[in-house]
Amino acid sequence: MYGMLLESVQHFVQLEYGEFVWRQALLTTGCKNTVFNTHQLYPDNLIPDLAAALSAITGKPFDEFMIFFGRCFVRFFSNFGYDELIKATGRYFCDFLHSVDNIHLQMRFTYRKMKSPSMQLTEVDENGAVLVYRSTRTGFSKYLRGQLLEIAKQLYGMDVSIKVLESQNDTPGGTSGPIAPQGGLKTVIVKYRLDFDNREYMQRRVHIKAHPSQLQLTPVNSKLLLNLFPFALILNEEMKITAVGEKLIESWMLNNVNRSPTELLGAKVTDHFKLRRPSGITFTWENIKRLQTVLFEIQLLKGSSAKGTKDESKIVDTKTSLSQVDTSSSTEDAAKIMTSIPRRGSQGLRSILLKGEMRYIKDINSLVFLCSPLINNLEELREMGLYLNDLNPHGLSREMVFSGFSHYSRLDLMCEREEQRAEELETSLALADSWKRQGDELLYSMIPRSIAERLREGQNPHETCQSFEEVTVLFAEVQETITGDDSIKYAMTTVNTLNAAFSAFDELIHSPMAYKVETVGKVYMAVSGAPDINPFHAQHMADLALDMLHSIRQLNLPGVGVKIGFHSGPIVAGIVGLKVPRYCLFGDTVNTASRMESSGETDCIQVSGYTAQKLKKLGYVLAYRGKVAVKGKGDMETFWLQGPPQKKK
Repeated sequence: MYGMLLESVQHFVQLEYGEFVWRQALLTTGCKNTVFNTHQLYPDNLIPDLAAALSAITGKPFDEFMIFFGRCFVRFFSNFGYDELIKATGRYFCDFLHSVDNIHLQMRFTYRKMKSPSMQLTEVDENGAVLVYRSTRTGFSKYLRGQLLEIAKQLYGMDVSIKVLESQNDTPGGTSGPIAPQGGLKTVIVKYRLDFDNREYMQRRVHIKAHPSQLQLTPVNSKLLLNLFPFALILNEEMKITAVGEKLIESWMLNNVNRSPTELLGAKVTDHFKLRRPSGITFTWENIKRLQTVLFEIQLLKGSSAKGTKDESKIVDTKTSLSQVDTSSSTEDAAKIMTSIPRRGSQGLRSILLKGEMRYIKDINSLVFLCSPLINNLEELREMGLYLNDLNPHGLSREMVFSGFSHYSRLDLMCEREEQRAEELETSLALADSWKRQGDELLYSMIPRSIAERLREGQNPHETCQSFEEVTVLFAEVQETITGDDSIKYAMTTVNTLNAAFSAFDELIHSPMAYKVETVGKVYMAVSGAPDINPFHAQHMADLALDMLHSIRQLNLPGVGVKIGFHSGPIVAGIVGLKVPRYCLFGDTVNTASRMESSGETDCIQVSGYTAQKLKKLGYVLAYRGKVAVKGKGDMETFWLQGPPQKKK
C-alpha cells in the first residue's frame, strides 16, 4: 500500500489518541518507520497490525479501528484535492458509487502500483443500494466501510447504514488472498447493503420519463446506428452477437484471414472478444445490464476459435420498431456488409482494444456497445490495419490520434500488465515460501532442527560433533511371518507393511523428548537425550517403546510383530556425509541397544539391567529375564518391560 494511507492513520491517531499511544502502537507492531512517504510502498498488513495494536492498548474493538482508519483516509485526502474529484462524479451518492472504478482508473497514473479494488452496484432502490466489492487483498472490508460512511457524511451530507450480506475469502490480516487451485490469488468478494435516502436519485435517474417530443420521433434503422458507430456491437439476452459495425467486421477479418465473417452473427461474444475492464466480473447479461454507467474495455481476440453459428431465431427481432432504433433489416444489412468488405488480411497485426459504454435498449431488448478503438498514435493506427476514415465520424477520435491524447489508455494497459506481473510475483513468492517450508521439513527429517540451524549460520559440520554423558538409544525391528513363492509380491507386501509400521512410529516421536535417527531395512532407530539434552531420557524412551508395541497391535496386520530393545549410556553424535548428510550416533551404547533388540523376542521390549534400575525407581512394570549371551559383551542381565508405572491406590 502507498504511504498516504498510513499518513492519514498517523495524523488522526496522534490527533485523537495522542503521541504516546501512537508510539506504543508502532512499538507493538515492530514498525521502525516514524514518518511515512506519500508515494512509497509499505507492507499491506501494516494497517491491520496497527488496528490490532491500538485495540490491545485502548481496549476498543479491532473492527472499530479499521472503520476509523477508513474515515481518516477520506478526511486526509481532501488535502490532495480528491474530494473535488469525487464531487465531480455526480450530484448523488449513487453517482459516486457507480464511478468508483473510473476514479481508480484515473488515480492509477499517479499511483502506478496501486492495487485498486473493483466495486459495482448490483441493486438500487429508494432505500439504498447493494454494492459488491472485489479485491485480491484480504482484511480491508471494514476499512472500506469507514470510507463509505465518511464520504456519504462529509461530501453528500447523508447518514448511511452498512451491513454485510455475503463474504468470500475475506480473512483478517491485510495480506494477499489465498492461492486458487488453478493458480493466481483468490478474489475477495464482499456484498454490502447500504441503507440511505435514495428517493431523489431514483426519481431523477431511474424513474425518469421520456419527453413527449422524443416519443414522436420516427424509427431509426439500425444501419444508421452502425454507421454512426462503425465499431459497435449489438448483443441479445443470450450474449450472442446480432449486429456488428462495418469497421469492426473488417478488423475481425484482418485477424481471421481464412474464416467467413458471417460466423460473427449468432456467436457468443466471449468467443471473439475478451472483457478487460471492469475486472473481476463475468461477461453475462445480468452483470453488463447493471453496469451501464461504467466504462468497458473489450479486446478483439486474434485468431479466435469461435464456435458460434448464425442462428436467425436468436437474432434481434427484425420487426421491432418501437423507438429510435429499427432493426427491420439488421440481419440482411449485416450480411451484405460482411460479404462486400474486401479482405485486407495480414499477419501480426496489433490487437484492437475497444472502449465505451454498454447501453440497454428496452425496445429491442438488447445491449449496444457504443465504443471507439483505443489508438495512441498514427503508428498504432497503421499496426492495427486501420485508417483515419475508419474511426467514428463524430467526437474527437481522429483528432486524438493526431494529438496523442489517448496515450493514457495504452499507459493503463502497461500498468495492468505490470499489475499482472506483480500478482504473478506474489504467487511465486507464496509458492517459494511453501517450497521452503517443505524443504525445511525434509531437512529436519534428516538433521535435527537445532543442528540444522547451526549449519545455516555457517558452522562447520565437523563442529556439530558432540559427546553426551548419558542418553537412551532404542531399536525396533518389524517381524514378518508371511512367506510366498512370488518374490515381487512378497517385496511389495513388505514395503506396505514397513510403511504402515514406521508411519505409526513417526506419529509417536515428539521433540525434544525423542528423535528419530534413521531406518535401515526393517529396523527403526530412535534416541532420547540427544541432540537436545533430556534428563528424563530413560522414562521417555520407555513410554515410546510401550506406545510402539501398542500401535503395532492396533494396526492388526496379520503375521506382523515387533522386537524392541533399548539401553542407556554415553554416546558421541554428529553430522556425517556431504551428499545426503545424516545425524549419526556412535559408541558402545548404540551397540548394546542393538543387541537388546536382536536378542529379544517378538512383541516384547527388552532393556538392559542398567536401564531397568532407572525404570524401577520410576515405578515401571519389569520382569527379570535372566542372563542373556550378548555378542561382544558376554552374559548380561536383562529385563522385560511390561507396562507403565502403576498408579498408587
